[in-house]
Amino acid sequence: MRVLVVEDEEFLAEMIAEGLRRDALAVDVAVDGLEALRKLQFGAYDVMVLDRDLPGLHGDDVCRRVVAQGLLTRVLMLTAAGTVRDRVAGLGMGADDYLAKPFAYDELLARVLALGRRAQPALPPVLRGAGIVLDTARRQASRDGRHLQLSRKEFAVLEALLRARGAVVSGEDLIEQVWEENTSYRTNAVRVALSKLRAKLGEPAAVETVPGAGYRIAS
Repeated sequence: MRVLVVEDEEFLAEMIAEGLRRDALAVDVAVDGLEALRKLQFGAYDVMVLDRDLPGLHGDDVCRRVVAQGLLTRVLMLTAAGTVRDRVAGLGMGADDYLAKPFAYDELLARVLALGRRAQPALPPVLRGAGIVLDTARRQASRDGRHLQLSRKEFAVLEALLRARGAVVSGEDLIEQVWEENTSYRTNAVRVALSKLRAKLGEPAAVETVPGAGYRIAS
């Protein structure tokens, strides 16, 4: 899942981003509304965590443009103003959810994950294939009853492959879904993550390489 955090308080933005990355999400950061729109134009984000009070271009205007352009990105609006009137206004302009500051990180994570599920085709929170059971809500994985200790990137790669339900996922698609845009070594990172993931999944091979096309879960 790819998330764009739009927050002008850089410390808070990085704190949110690092937390979400620890929970196996690919996260980019924008510090103002115009930067957010540029990133939305060139990147496919499942969820945007949007501060309402942004410099330059207000968060309300960013939200309106997301709606006007028909983007599939779900919007979680953050603001220090948490009255009922503020929440109604935020939702009325097209935000999918609203969270007042200060907030608990666990609640933010839960809301982002819920919005991410709405941004993608409806699938159960527990994904299965090739003997693998992936619980996306609890962030747990097993194969044939054996617990798998996966890194956040390995978990995210496996989730992307299982969500494809047997279809081929290209390396470019994995990069788009799992890695942040400022990762300069992403192509090699895909190969490294897949190599480690395959080793942890064990035999028989659960991830197949389709030459010239990408990867898929073995049927």
